[in-house]
Amino acid sequence: MSTSAKTWLERIHALPIKNKLRIMNVCGGHERSITMAGLRGALPKQIELIPGPGCPVCVCPEEDVYQAIQLALHENIILVAFGDMLRVPVNVGKADIRSLEQAKASGADIRPIASPSEAVRIAREHPDRDVVFFAAGFETTTAPVAAMLAEGVPHNLALLLSGRLTWPAVSMLLNSDTPGFDCLIAPGHVSTVMGPEEWAFVVKDHGLPAAVAGFTSESLLAAMYSVLRQHLEQRPFLDNCYPEIVRPGGNTAAQRVMQQTLQVVDANWRGVGVIPASGYGLAPEYAHLDVRARFPDYTDTARKRAGQMPPGCDCAKVVLGKIYPNACRLYGRACTPRNPIGPCMVSDEGACRIWWSGGVRESTAAAIEV
Repeated sequence: MSTSAKTWLERIHALPIKNKLRIMNVCGGHERSITMAGLRGALPKQIELIPGPGCPVCVCPEEDVYQAIQLALHENIILVAFGDMLRVPVNVGKADIRSLEQAKASGADIRPIASPSEAVRIAREHPDRDVVFFAAGFETTTAPVAAMLAEGVPHNLALLLSGRLTWPAVSMLLNSDTPGFDCLIAPGHVSTVMGPEEWAFVVKDHGLPAAVAGFTSESLLAAMYSVLRQHLEQRPFLDNCYPEIVRPGGNTAAQRVMQQTLQVVDANWRGVGVIPASGYGLAPEYAHLDVRARFPDYTDTARKRAGQMPPGCDCAKVVLGKIYPNACRLYGRACTPRNPIGPCMVSDEGACRIWWSGGVRESTAAAIEV
């Protein structure tokens, strides 16, 4: 019989924790589970749970979103994208179209999809039209895109690929002067694909406790208990608290397909900058499917330099775990789910949207940087 959430909480409360300990949970799905279950309020006050950079919609470069909008508006194409991407805003004038959702409302043929197979189906149903698949996401989402490529795609399907690897952002934080956390909860879905070993560097190179967690309260609390004990005993290691799904080595078939169809490249993260070897590009033999090989590039160098968060938006600090969502200057004021200014309020995996859904409705100047 698995240990209950109540028992894990009792074990955590029994630990002799005297000083503040900061645990970063990388995954947006983890943050949603933590917030909706009210785990922050149930933990000892010395423990801080910090949302990390696990929202692919939040870090998708502004220039990629802009490119997608312009293609949909100016080219005779069908543009398909995962649903959350349609509401992500770009930095343009008030009179200009600032999201794919607005472009769709103005007449562009833009369709939300839930899987790469839908992109293939739409391309086959419209053989006389070009279809552009705007594919943004982390390893879990990128693996099915790679499988789609390996199986072969219709001649009229092109990709605007904005895939990212999760671990380089955490590595960047740990290599900075102020990492901002003492322990790490690693993402379960990413570890399912890439293997838990991908997070061994946290322990090996930085001496911090780490544990892979699933998405139930029981798995998350088990992982928290593990890293807290590791810290107290000064015996850091990588623990797998999601063994029913995460296996050593991960999904080797998925990894093999990704290696065949994609290549790891330096990549821009919105509001963060370029992180070395943190993105996916098409392998040379699939380069002809790149949207920029078929259509004009609407993203000029000025936009790439300006491709940050909107004025006043602190999404970048939220993504990097530097502040809590409600410490953003716009949170709950100008920026709400109904009128999102920054991408963290758009996605179901964005910390701002999650906190709002969890009942945190006001920005507070008293919120402290973590």
